[in-house]
Amino acid sequence: MKRRDFLAYSGSAILGGLAMSGGSAAASAPLSGGRKRVVLVGTGSRGAGFWGENLVKNFSDKLEFVGLCDTNPGRVAYAKKKMGVSCPTATNFDALIDQVKPDTIIVTTPDSLHHEYIIKGLKFGANVITEKPMTTDEKKCQAILNAEKKSKGKLTVGFNYRYIATFTRLKELLKEGGIGTVTSVDFHWYLNTSHGADYFRRWHALRQYSGTLLVHKATHHFDLLNWMIDSEPAEVFAYGGLEHYGKNNSFRHTHCRGCPHTSQCRFYWDITKSQGYMDLYVANEKYDGYLRDGCVWRNEIDIYDKMGVLIKYANNVQVTYSLTTYSPFEGWHIAFNGTNGRIEAWEDIPWLDKVEASQEQLHALQMSQELEKDVEKFNQIIRMRNFDKHEEILVPRFRRGHGGADPLLQNRIFRQPDAPDPLAHAAGSRDGAMSILIGIAARKSIDEKRPVKIADLTDLKPQAVRPKNA
Repeated sequence: MKRRDFLAYSGSAILGGLAMSGGSAAASAPLSGGRKRVVLVGTGSRGAGFWGENLVKNFSDKLEFVGLCDTNPGRVAYAKKKMGVSCPTATNFDALIDQVKPDTIIVTTPDSLHHEYIIKGLKFGANVITEKPMTTDEKKCQAILNAEKKSKGKLTVGFNYRYIATFTRLKELLKEGGIGTVTSVDFHWYLNTSHGADYFRRWHALRQYSGTLLVHKATHHFDLLNWMIDSEPAEVFAYGGLEHYGKNNSFRHTHCRGCPHTSQCRFYWDITKSQGYMDLYVANEKYDGYLRDGCVWRNEIDIYDKMGVLIKYANNVQVTYSLTTYSPFEGWHIAFNGTNGRIEAWEDIPWLDKVEASQEQLHALQMSQELEKDVEKFNQIIRMRNFDKHEEILVPRFRRGHGGADPLLQNRIFRQPDAPDPLAHAAGSRDGAMSILIGIAARKSIDEKRPVKIADLTDLKPQAVRPKNA
């Protein structure tokens, strides 16, 4: 199977013939201790690791996996072994949930397929947890919202970035109102030539599957803005382009292994150095043709590698946002301008912050699920009031598990779902929708060279103050 056919196959194969193993006649029996019956659909690295192995390790008293599903039988078999579970595995989602009758379904498929499993899960009556982004276009978004209205189940979106210590502290400071009314925000995110390039090796490099990085990646950032500003976006205007990766090079190959240009390509990546990726992806290429080490110079790449977005909120806050995918460093910088002052924060900006790890090490630490704090390391927040001295606020820095956020997100979902949530960390379908609608509107704005109103995309009408329990 050709690589370009991979995801088209994946989307339709789920509706094909039954392929299930490891089933049990008593699979739908109630579990002891009130544990949730969980099905995971999509067993790539994020699914098998963060939403799979981690849950088995840390929450076995709260849940049990009763089924794993993926269109690639090799990957789902690998995930079962990695997670150490004995539940059925399947390539047919409908047949699996009919057999095992889950309480909870976790969706970690490619983005463009999220809506299929979210909607099927909600129609089944299960609660659904989805990786960000919720989906990739406005029609799929509306279909999800419609399905949830008719279901007894609820949708949770895995916005782990809200739980990062620095962003939580920023939310607290803004809530205190020390800089008066927020009027504008500057937010800039930089992906380096290690992490940023990796999106162009994978299925994310094609907009029909990822919705572009304005949806796949920036949904994190747009959700943070919605959450911290405590309002909803009303109008978006954007510019973007593909000027570095893709066709913007004199040579290319299909993927890194066997490439004749390795000696001259600064973006050559040797997947054979990762045994986990070799076992999960390379060993299972024979089933669907998916190449995890795709060439970053492929002609078919059609997402943006530079993006600039202007957002006007329903409460009249203006945001200037940018995303760069080939920066020499990995980091971010944000500033909130208010009527009485300014709050500013950053992470890993080399001239503002002493960074000792290499760019590759930083990304590896972020993806690791071992929660460890950098010894004696802090992020800085600077609060400046007009006509007064500035104040430095230090926040303990975590590296692993996306800045320490991953375990906090899972703890909220699986161990303390009903605990007080004064800062509204938990995210539902409306939050999921409002974050992707910014990216969808930005993509539409770039394509059509015009501003796009959020209210024109779905039946959601932006509110000046974010609704509670959204």
